[in-house]
Amino acid sequence: MAGSAKRDFYEVLGVERGAAPEDIRKAYRKLAMQHHPDRNPGNKEAEEKFKEAAEAYEVLRDADKRRRYDQFGHAGLGGAAGEPHFSNPEDIYAAFQEIFGGMRGGRGGAPGGFGSIFEDIFAGGAAGGAGGYGPQRGASLQVELQVPFLETARGTSRTIDLRRHRSCPDCSGSGAKPGSRPTRCSHCGGQGVVVSRRGFFTMQSTCPRCGGRGQEVRDPCAKCRGSGQVPESSKIEIRIPAGIEDSTRMRVAGEGESGEAGGPSGDLYVVVHVQPHEFFTRHRDDVLIEMPVSYTQAVLGATIEVPTLEGRNRLKVPKGTPSGRILRMRGQGFPNVSTGERGDLLVRAVVHVPEKPGRREEELVRELSEVETKPNTPHSAGQESGFFDRLREYFENE
Repeated sequence: MAGSAKRDFYEVLGVERGAAPEDIRKAYRKLAMQHHPDRNPGNKEAEEKFKEAAEAYEVLRDADKRRRYDQFGHAGLGGAAGEPHFSNPEDIYAAFQEIFGGMRGGRGGAPGGFGSIFEDIFAGGAAGGAGGYGPQRGASLQVELQVPFLETARGTSRTIDLRRHRSCPDCSGSGAKPGSRPTRCSHCGGQGVVVSRRGFFTMQSTCPRCGGRGQEVRDPCAKCRGSGQVPESSKIEIRIPAGIEDSTRMRVAGEGESGEAGGPSGDLYVVVHVQPHEFFTRHRDDVLIEMPVSYTQAVLGATIEVPTLEGRNRLKVPKGTPSGRILRMRGQGFPNVSTGERGDLLVRAVVHVPEKPGRREEELVRELSEVETKPNTPHSAGQESGFFDRLREYFENE
């Protein structure tokens, strides 16, 4: 807006940065209808919001502009062609006159910019002449599922009860009583729009009686009461692929709300939440687990049983394993959803020290302690032995 910094385009439309084009389109359409100058005569704030929303949509609807905006913000757009700029209300009214006039076939279509936005959004609305209500895509739905950790490792499925609206079977979605048909709207003459004059300008707006359909139902269907749609409860099986990550959003095409006037159904979005596990944690496609090992197992080496995603398996603990060392079991992690390749199971060895050792156990530890503290006692060969020798010398010199 003039005299102030531009707001973020996603904030203007009220959508997330990763929003789908269909969601952006719906958000803009709602704002455009809400702040339409013809609905808010003399309201400067509504007029500014109307222009602001139009500019945001013109950028975010275009894949290339949206990419540049996401990367560089407003500075990345420069003076990109096609961005709408309106300096006064007359520009808005003139644009609308061109838009709807062109869509009605009077002027061959509005040239670029703002006009192309409305041709995209309202195509099939007032665009088709008499009886011009075109097919409208149904709304999308979203459900959330809680899935146990281990089930996501091998893949699973869920059956959900979904309540949505479907085309009325009695009237086939027309809204009219079986055996009858909708009639041409008497208010707009079947055009779907009404024309009004504002000074020198001619404005077209959606017909308030038929809602832009160009038709009205005088003898409504008893089942759907003239709406053309009825609520429906149905069971849908959702397949959850192996390796799916927490908060993944899956799209099930065509399982949303029914479209209007023969339009396609919306989609169903399923958000999968992976429940945490008592022992396992996930890092990308790898799985981490902590395993206790005894002091003797760590010193002498051993083969221990380890729980994996598929059940128990055996793991060799090398001789001289320090507490905290990561031992890798290849191919025992999660499968990658895209490639199918499995990650690894990372076992962190934690040396277990008993809180209350038994008498014989304590005796043996004391004997070991005496052996370790005797001068010139040979330790295990290698870098660790040298470190303890240097540390002992340090304390003796102190």
